[in-house]
Amino acid sequence: MNRILAFSYGTLCYVIFLATFLYAIAFIGNIGVAQTIDGEPQRPLGQALAINLLLLGLFAVQHSVMARPAFKRWWTRFIPKPVERSTYVLFSSAALLLLFHAWQPMGVVLWDVQHPIGRGVLHGLFAGGWLLVLIATFLINHFDLFGLRQVWLYLRGRDYVPLAFKTPGLYRHVRHPLYVGWLFTFWATPTMTIAHLVFALATTAYILIAIRFEEQDLVTMHGRAYADYRQQVPMLVPSFGRSATAEMRTRTASAA
Repeated sequence: MNRILAFSYGTLCYVIFLATFLYAIAFIGNIGVAQTIDGEPQRPLGQALAINLLLLGLFAVQHSVMARPAFKRWWTRFIPKPVERSTYVLFSSAALLLLFHAWQPMGVVLWDVQHPIGRGVLHGLFAGGWLLVLIATFLINHFDLFGLRQVWLYLRGRDYVPLAFKTPGLYRHVRHPLYVGWLFTFWATPTMTIAHLVFALATTAYILIAIRFEEQDLVTMHGRAYADYRQQVPMLVPSFGRSATAEMRTRTASAA
């Protein structure tokens, strides 16, 4: 019964994540929802800015603190390990849904591309960013990243084994294709308002800070293999000329 409940809980958390992901596309892209990032302002500029920064800060703290190994060790004293990742996904989704619900548009258009070709290119980059995010998650194991693999193994009575370090596909050319995709979704817009700019700047700063902590954890987890990989493959700007050499050296380090 405990295993069935854990699997049901993990599945529910994943469904909530999917709904949040789809709503994020609509929210940032101003597509078919009442509350969007570039809607009509309802509050004075200073008040709206303060609320938005508070919402962004809340998400950043939740997303970072709950991802740290020390917090996980403490957290799993109270919740079962098989549902730890699913709970993280649920809390992240809740923080994002709160941000979408309470977000304050701020007016003031900074740029507005009207030429059809320009708008088409920016819309294409926006869509491509979301596609890149999804592809990047599946390359490293989408279902482990969002907690389904953990509860599925628990349901079957099998122990969870962390994923081995590997550099599939895009990861041979850039260390964080997932974050590259997010950056496209934040910045590729034909209409940039102050609220959108605040969102893009804050999330970009968060990504750059988060990478530092994430890579420290990865070096601790994978040792020399990830340390060498970090030296050989660029962080956010892809390099296609060195990928084969980087992959070979990474495999050699892993084997050693």
